[in-house]
Amino acid sequence: MNIFKKIYCRAFQACFHIAIPILPYRDPKILHSIEELPAEFKSQGINKVFLVTDSIIRKLAEKLEALLPAEGIECVVYDKTKPNPTVANIEEALAIYNAEKCQAIIAFGGGSSIDCAKAVGARAACPRKSLKQMKGILKVHRRLPLLAAIPTTAGTGSETTVATIITDDETHYKYPISDFPLIPRIAVLDPKVTFTMPASLTATTGMDALTHAIEAFIGGSTTKLSRAYAIKAVQLILANIENAYKNGYDEAARKNMLVAANLAGSAFSRSYVGYIHAIAHSLGGAYNIPHGLANSVLLPVVLKNYGKKAWKKLRILAVEGGIAYKTDSAQIAAEKLIAEIYRLNAAMGIPNTLKGIKEDDIPELARRADKEANPLYPVPVLWNAKELEHFYYDVMEREA
Repeated sequence: MNIFKKIYCRAFQACFHIAIPILPYRDPKILHSIEELPAEFKSQGINKVFLVTDSIIRKLAEKLEALLPAEGIECVVYDKTKPNPTVANIEEALAIYNAEKCQAIIAFGGGSSIDCAKAVGARAACPRKSLKQMKGILKVHRRLPLLAAIPTTAGTGSETTVATIITDDETHYKYPISDFPLIPRIAVLDPKVTFTMPASLTATTGMDALTHAIEAFIGGSTTKLSRAYAIKAVQLILANIENAYKNGYDEAARKNMLVAANLAGSAFSRSYVGYIHAIAHSLGGAYNIPHGLANSVLLPVVLKNYGKKAWKKLRILAVEGGIAYKTDSAQIAAEKLIAEIYRLNAAMGIPNTLKGIKEDDIPELARRADKEANPLYPVPVLWNAKELEHFYYDVMEREA
């Protein structure tokens, strides 16, 4: 990256860092069981809710669908959320929300369902704005209908973040919408809804949460609170992810992973992510590669390439996570943490490469990652689109 663009990026990031203390960040109210949710709606005079989920996850929502009517709350269900929700997907859900005159929204599922629900809420709040017009940061402005998020995966942290990720139907370009009204007002961290999550999904969503915590911590826009959240998230993930992977009904491990994902989400909402996410988003939009899988594979590769610019902060995480000794040098501790990430990926069956990446697409994918990350993400090392291209080659599955 040329010197003038670097100066611009760092100045832009510095302005946002300075503004963090005065920005209206908030954490959602935490409930620990879906059984607590109907009372929250009743206390606010809500008698008709819109439940956003997908056809596979809906079976897990049956208990909630029964609880709500029992408390006099009508539940309208939309279960057609796509793995990477598109504009058309969201507009379809919005039409039902409006036609049924719903008063609040429940997101039930993984990051895709929560992203879909957030986008429906944003369109309901801003009916004259298209999703494309809300692309980027601070373009929603208006208060959303009451939004409660129930994550069924412990990874995205979307139940506490300012962002939703949308995919353009025509271009397959994946873009974020970020504004404070998108933070759900209620998050339900109920480990029981995660018990039947497949082991492979437990692995990749858990590593997704680890990516959130690490990227938030090693960037240049941290705060005392975001650092504390990130460290605790890393500790919980390193101590619990393998137990959750091996035994889905380990309630303590499942609960700790939900808490970790929530903390990591709160950390990166305040301190942002980095190139791992930007590259993963480009891959998800182009090839529908699951976001958690892309992050899992990219995490150690990008951390290694940051080199000494990230060692000091990675050392802190390695020591706090019990991976390194306090007497270890920054380089040794950072290398131990990266090695542990590789070990975890291998132990949980996560590959080192990603299927489907086409070499001819790489320049455009890198351009999209560059556009997303720069100038906003306060990464340890700044790279332009050309410099980002090699990461796609690094993780591209090659023919034998």
